[in-house]
Amino acid sequence: MADLFDTIEPPRVPLAERMRPRSLDEVAGQAHLLGPGKPLRLAFESGRPHSMILWGPPGVGKTTLARLMALGFDAEFIALSAVFSGVKEIREAIQQAQAAKARGRHTLLFVDEVHRFNKGQQDAFLPYVEQGLVTFIGATTENPSFEVNSALLSRAAVYVLEALDAEAMERLFERARTLACPELDFEPAARERLIGFADGDARRLMNLIEQLQVAAETAGLGAVTPAFVDQALARNLRRFDKGGEAFYDQISALHKSVRGSDPDASLYWLCRMLDGGADPLYLGRRLIRMAVEDIGLADPRALEMALSAVATYERLGSPEGELALAQATIFLACAAKSNAAYKAYNAARAFVAKDASRPVPLHLRNAPTKLMKSLDYGKAYRYAHDEPDAYAAGERYLPDGMDPPGWYQPTPRGMEGRIAEKLARLRDLDAAAQSAVGTRPEHGVKRADAAMSVSRHGPHGPGDAGDQGDEGLSEAGGGRP
Repeated sequence: MADLFDTIEPPRVPLAERMRPRSLDEVAGQAHLLGPGKPLRLAFESGRPHSMILWGPPGVGKTTLARLMALGFDAEFIALSAVFSGVKEIREAIQQAQAAKARGRHTLLFVDEVHRFNKGQQDAFLPYVEQGLVTFIGATTENPSFEVNSALLSRAAVYVLEALDAEAMERLFERARTLACPELDFEPAARERLIGFADGDARRLMNLIEQLQVAAETAGLGAVTPAFVDQALARNLRRFDKGGEAFYDQISALHKSVRGSDPDASLYWLCRMLDGGADPLYLGRRLIRMAVEDIGLADPRALEMALSAVATYERLGSPEGELALAQATIFLACAAKSNAAYKAYNAARAFVAKDASRPVPLHLRNAPTKLMKSLDYGKAYRYAHDEPDAYAAGERYLPDGMDPPGWYQPTPRGMEGRIAEKLARLRDLDAAAQSAVGTRPEHGVKRADAAMSVSRHGPHGPGDAGDQGDEGLSEAGGGRP
């Protein structure tokens, strides 16, 4: 009598595994590493393995290269995944390597996602790499400069693998179609659409072809159209981990495109990030940063536009609110640019951080009490609104003994050009006032008539809080600062 389970078909081997290269010549892409005379090709040909880190996006052949090395060097192959492994699994792998050595075999130890191991776990490999017990090959999608500790990096060469280009993906597509679904025709536009969905990831391309094959069989189709590709495949997010390097590379590209006044490039990177699943509010916050850092006072409307776009998104959500972010992005890219305020702020912060705590000049101090007035707080302060053109020419506002630092240097672009003209005119008035009456000791221009100062202040002068007692030190009891 036949066993009931005899009728169960064995599981199908995934297309990605069936397509896995058996030799270097079958590896798609990576010509900069595998071409004649290139580093990894030379390593294979030498027959002498060395420890290395393979850094690149998903689906570009990191695991395949590690397996080919074990085959090419006739070595034992032990694979660990840092996602599922810990120190216990590392110890077991080392024990296997020691057993292999006793049999006269060398071991190639492959660690996938090595950046997920902490420093202690990464350090566990060091003595065995130094002893030559294992050849270490780590694979990572993250920048090893940040994610792999320096001790391990110093013992391994770093090779950068690149996402597969369109030509390599087309060759893979033809091989995969011939192997998996030779009876299925793809319209050229459908093929391009499918390759675009794969986004340079060979493994994803294989999986998508399998999904389409099943969908086409179910629908009874013999030809695949672009519309069927869109209908059959779930929306695929673009390649980046929200905490990874690709994410920050793309936000950097967006920022630099806005700074470079390229609205099309700015829109491209904004949409790439939205398509990849980036939080629209995060992108909105970055737009606000661009408005103050790269546009500033050349066009103050940029900040209003960015803030309004974020508020609009918060009100509408996706997808309608994303249009407001796109509009703000275009405006920022097209606006006049200035980083003068940004540079001035940074210079002032750096100066204050290193400088001593200079006292506020007496004429600038608030004087809400009689005691403070008796100490000359606010004495001889010139109320700007009572001056011609509401400007107290020659007055000083910096601490005594501090020369004007010139931090803010407005550009001639946009509204900042008019600001520059105004500041130049005010400096001329300062120079004229100082040459006419000399410089007042410690804090500005001398008065020819002290009574004129009192009458000029009138009811608006500093400390105009009546005859308060010393208890009037609170902010509410103070006069106009």
